[in-house]
Amino acid sequence: MTAVALAQGSFYLVTGLWSLVHIASFQKVTGPKTDLWLVKTVGALLVAIGAGLMLAAVNDQFDPSVVLIAVASAAVLLAVDLIYVYKRIISPVYLLDAVAETGLIAWWFISLYR
Repeated sequence: MTAVALAQGSFYLVTGLWSLVHIASFQKVTGPKTDLWLVKTVGALLVAIGAGLMLAAVNDQFDPSVVLIAVASAAVLLAVDLIYVYKRIISPVYLLDAVAETGLIAWWFISLYR
């Protein structure tokens, strides 16, 4: 579980910081946004979740609440990606994130059942 927590934590930390530090390049890749405050709020939440997962990995602490936050976060982001790409509200580039979130969810389940 250490490896998946570090991977997910790092991924969330980097992607969350990207929207906070350089919104212009973030929008060049993901498409224009109308509510930048919302993009930055989601970015900040990703940073918080990512930091928490990395801390859990470093301390080798994987109680059920940590695993729930990790899997639920990935599942929510996956659902948002799929629903809003389908509705043509966000760019199809978010399907790359959907693939990553699916991989993270699978990795957690594989790690849990070993």
